[in-house]
Amino acid sequence: MTQIDELQSRIARALDRIALGVDHLVPPAPLPDPAAAPLPEDAPPPPAGKDLEQLTAALDEERMANAQLEARVQLLHARLADGADAGLREQIAVQRDTMAELDGALQRLRQANDMLRRSHEDMRAALEAGVGEPHLVNQAMLAELESLRAERDAERVEARAVLGALEPLLSGAESPAPQGAAEETQT
Repeated sequence: MTQIDELQSRIARALDRIALGVDHLVPPAPLPDPAAAPLPEDAPPPPAGKDLEQLTAALDEERMANAQLEARVQLLHARLADGADAGLREQIAVQRDTMAELDGALQRLRQANDMLRRSHEDMRAALEAGVGEPHLVNQAMLAELESLRAERDAERVEARAVLGALEPLLSGAESPAPQGAAEETQT
């Protein structure tokens, strides 16, 4: 990206210099007929036919090179935008999938907690009535186990979502370790 910006700024500066030079130019006077008026001795000779052709060819080459560089900058900007869009779309898709998984885990946790609450209410009512029913104790233990499993699944999915969000940031922040640190890890 910095190369593209650098090339673009160089082109812009060159075009600004050209524009300033063109603004300061005085329209050329018609070339005098060499036979009609002699040139002053201290005046440089006007470009001859061959020199003029060479200068014109060099100017055309520079214009072509400038146009090619501008086209290359535009192409690089387009590629960068396409690549960024694709990467962003991929990140959004991954985050959407992770959020859907997290939502499912949270729904399961809510259902398990509702089942646990109902089981506790049934056990409380049975104990108040003085009736101890073993199937209510088993039902309560199963509900509590399911609640714990659902809670762990929700935490696992949430941690994966957080890591998934941090991973692109950390990969961009990674920098090579200093040589001394690399040598220490190898020993």
